[in-house]
Amino acid sequence: LMAGHLHPSSHQKVLMKTGLVLLIVGHLNFITGVLVHGTVLRFVVAPRDAVTLQYLIANTASILTALLTISCGIAALMLSLYLAPTTLKWAVLALSSCSSLGCLSCLLGLVVAMGLTLGTQGQALLAPCAAANTTLASVSRECPFDPTRVYSSTLSLWAVSLLLESMEIIFGIRCLLLTLDLLHL
Repeated sequence: LMAGHLHPSSHQKVLMKTGLVLLIVGHLNFITGVLVHGTVLRFVVAPRDAVTLQYLIANTASILTALLTISCGIAALMLSLYLAPTTLKWAVLALSSCSSLGCLSCLLGLVVAMGLTLGTQGQALLAPCAAANTTLASVSRECPFDPTRVYSSTLSLWAVSLLLESMEIIFGIRCLLLTLDLLHL
């Protein structure tokens, strides 16, 4: 890719594929983040609890960078159709670099969230449940969600999000390199 300039038609094909992947992966990561937030985090986040606040920040950042990745994918698709506009090239360069850096930050935030969850065996996730034995508790006034699966479900969704963040970084960097080549930088 970096060893010499690609022919414009090959740039278009690679940009189109990269844009499509960014679009799909961004949407999947957005859905994953919304699922975590809607099923678990909206019940457990307490403003005074540092652990749940970290969960909220990492998850919200993941959702926002997914939107940034989707924007980058759309811009890359537009650039694959119209290679001439320099402002579009600079826009894709800015979006792909911001998206890649944002995804890297989110990846690190999710790793910390997973580490905190594993380290405390999910105590912050199960804090809203007043029942002493969470394996016997069901959805009730004491517990706004089913506590039997919240720990494994949250960790599984975060693992999926980590994989998607990694893909967003890889394809964001690919888009960045293609745009640098188009700008002859």
